[in-house]
Amino acid sequence: MRTHLLAAVAAAALSPVAATAQTMSHDHDMAMPETGANAQADDSTPDMKMADPGYTPGSGTARLPAEEGMMPGPMVHSGGWMLMAHGYLWGAYTDQSGPRGDDMAFVQSMAMLTGERELGGGARLQLRSMLSLDPLMGARGYPNLLATGETADGVPLVDRQHPHDLFMELAARVDVPVGEDGSLFVYGGPVAEPALGPSAFMHRRSDRYAPLAPITHHWFDSTHITYGVVTAGWANPHVQLEASAFRGREPDEERWGIETPKLDSWSVRASWTPSPDWAVQVSHGRLESPEATHPGEDEARTTASIHYAKGGLATMLAFSAKNRLSGRTLTAWLAEANWDIDRHHTMFGRIENVANDELFGEGDPLHGRAFRVTKAEAGYAYRLPVGPFDLALGGSLAAYAKPDALDAAYGNSPIGYTLFARLSLGQ
Repeated sequence: MRTHLLAAVAAAALSPVAATAQTMSHDHDMAMPETGANAQADDSTPDMKMADPGYTPGSGTARLPAEEGMMPGPMVHSGGWMLMAHGYLWGAYTDQSGPRGDDMAFVQSMAMLTGERELGGGARLQLRSMLSLDPLMGARGYPNLLATGETADGVPLVDRQHPHDLFMELAARVDVPVGEDGSLFVYGGPVAEPALGPSAFMHRRSDRYAPLAPITHHWFDSTHITYGVVTAGWANPHVQLEASAFRGREPDEERWGIETPKLDSWSVRASWTPSPDWAVQVSHGRLESPEATHPGEDEARTTASIHYAKGGLATMLAFSAKNRLSGRTLTAWLAEANWDIDRHHTMFGRIENVANDELFGEGDPLHGRAFRVTKAEAGYAYRLPVGPFDLALGGSLAAYAKPDALDAAYGNSPIGYTLFARLSLGQ
């Protein structure tokens, strides 16, 4: 029964992407149509609008610099709808040293299908879906030294990255023009992303080829899969102000289903895109009991990020403060960059520094103590076209800095390496 279910899920997730790719003779960037009176009509599809030059949409309602460009993938027009697809399969092998180090081969995946159409009077409807077969890697996910967050079989995950859920997004967005170049919008659904933090890491070009999730994921963008979101806001090409109501608790260990949506938490975010090269966001949220490992403990989270993109370079610098309302505030810094040197060669890197008090479980003498740790990772990818797909072959090296008190658990100088092959739709 489970085998048949997995086969059906895989077909549902990946067949729209493959079918759309076969429909197109060439690929396009997946661009969000422009809002407001300044939008220009596309001669080939008079009911749709050209992309807004002021920004690039990220995950949820987040914004990125226009120079980043959209996730590549095919686009097709049918019956008044503009359909866009994107997806990838990412095979990796990672090996991390030290007493807590581990090695594992695993596969990550994502398939996105978006439909968009005009509603009349300049209003626009967008329907979004995003699926992943990451639950196939098992409840404990893959090794990721110094990462924490969520549980497997009731045990907190430490030095592991949890798998994503099958349903990563099932949401809709409606935009209505207001004034000369502004719009009001409503976004949300049973699985969506609230207005909190920067765009999720797998949607940022600055993090496109880094094979492992950031160890600061639960400081910046852990809400990118949230069961129950309603966001409303006002936007123009350079400014966006928005507020969300959403479910504060992170997804549970059952990765195949949809959890009961709730609206028990809130967030606000302001985004500024002063030019095509820059995007800035500041956000704050109050989350009700977000972590299963801290039951009944609410959290106030504040984030800020600056994104810069120009030509083949995309970068981000971000800060987050996670205030457990029982009294402790834990901060994190993140810097990342991706440089597409030319059509085939890419260099990438990431540096993270975070104060984490979840590295040791109950009963350990170090349980509950916060340790400030750093991870630095750099890598290379060679990219080449394979039909309608883009194949990236590469690897990365990681080094870690930590207090001497962690030597017994992690060794004096832990290191890690990861090799990968990433097959994505579009070039």
